[in-house]
Amino acid sequence: MTDIGVRGVPRALRREAARIGAATPADRDRAVDALRAFAVLGVVLGHWLVTALVADGPALRTASPLQHMPWLAPISWLFQTLAVFFLVGGHVATRGYASARARGVPYHRWLTGRLTRLFKPVLAVLGLWTVAASALLLSGAEFGTVRTLVKLALSPLWFLVVFAALTAATPLLARLNPLWPLAVVLHVDLLRFGLGGPSWLGWVNVAAGWMVPFTLGAAWTRGELERRRAGWVLLVGGAAATAGLVLWAGYPASMVGVPGEGLSNLDPPTLAVVTFGLAQCGLALLLRARLRQAMRGPVAWAAVALVNLSAMTVFLWHQTALMATTATGLLAGRLPGLHTRPDGLDWVGARLLWLPVFALALAVCWAAFRSFERGGGRGRGSKVVREHRPAGSGTAAKARHV
Repeated sequence: MTDIGVRGVPRALRREAARIGAATPADRDRAVDALRAFAVLGVVLGHWLVTALVADGPALRTASPLQHMPWLAPISWLFQTLAVFFLVGGHVATRGYASARARGVPYHRWLTGRLTRLFKPVLAVLGLWTVAASALLLSGAEFGTVRTLVKLALSPLWFLVVFAALTAATPLLARLNPLWPLAVVLHVDLLRFGLGGPSWLGWVNVAAGWMVPFTLGAAWTRGELERRRAGWVLLVGGAAATAGLVLWAGYPASMVGVPGEGLSNLDPPTLAVVTFGLAQCGLALLLRARLRQAMRGPVAWAAVALVNLSAMTVFLWHQTALMATTATGLLAGRLPGLHTRPDGLDWVGARLLWLPVFALALAVCWAAFRSFERGGGRGRGSKVVREHRPAGSGTAAKARHV
């Protein structure tokens, strides 16, 4: 008799899922972890779908299907989920800091703990790619190809720098109204696009733009976003503003950068991507109750807990998994959806078939490097990532978090 339980899930996995569920505090806000998992996986899938490494003779160059098929821009609306990550990050940071203060933990120790957990997995990525880039150059690989690979592999690090800076500023941002950084983004774009100001002004939005969802997370902690009306205002208002900016103000429809385009919504952030993030945050807030209900299922909750335990590993290594698959595939020649030009629906269909292979390569990276995120402790994988309390429970978050 096969060892398969109901709904096709192996009994051993169901038992492990039940164990994780039983070990989770009943008052934990599982919606927080579900939103974080959604945000991380959205970024991963988005990169895998819109990043192509085209074989051009002995060299590899980056391309995007959005270059050749701009009508696929809605794909970027689904998978550009960084605003949700910053929303959750602001909520978790402000709750964690309040809890640390209540327990008498000084700011520097709280911050050191958070930044250590954030950047420790980075050491493995930097170490491996330093060795890999040196080996490629010594073996005669074209410098442009090596530069392309390293740039893609290390591109997630910009996000960590911004996230770390906002985390360090948590005591200052804990009560900041999100309208203030939103006003900064508005005026920066008005100066550089409307009044012909210098383009470098856009880099002010790297901090101000992502500060908007981060401070929304702080407002969530303060209990100011509990009413469904707040979520609807953000969703409808953000969506309407984004549509207006795209249709009448000349902002790109894609919410990710597209090679060859003169203007990117993401590099640096524009007002359009910030208002789009407001809509995403509104939807996330509206979905909290349903997510809490969905996370009562032991299998769904175990999957979300696993993603959260390895969130930084998955985020940091997903581009390496893509490139490892691409480089290995070159041994068999130019493969459709992997090395070919992304200029038609046949490429899209082929790329979808490669996604499980990318996931398998990422699983190998996860198995090899997860200890950098978990600290190497035995049995840590079954522990809860963070103990959240829904707003209004009257209890502070416990100390353990990532």
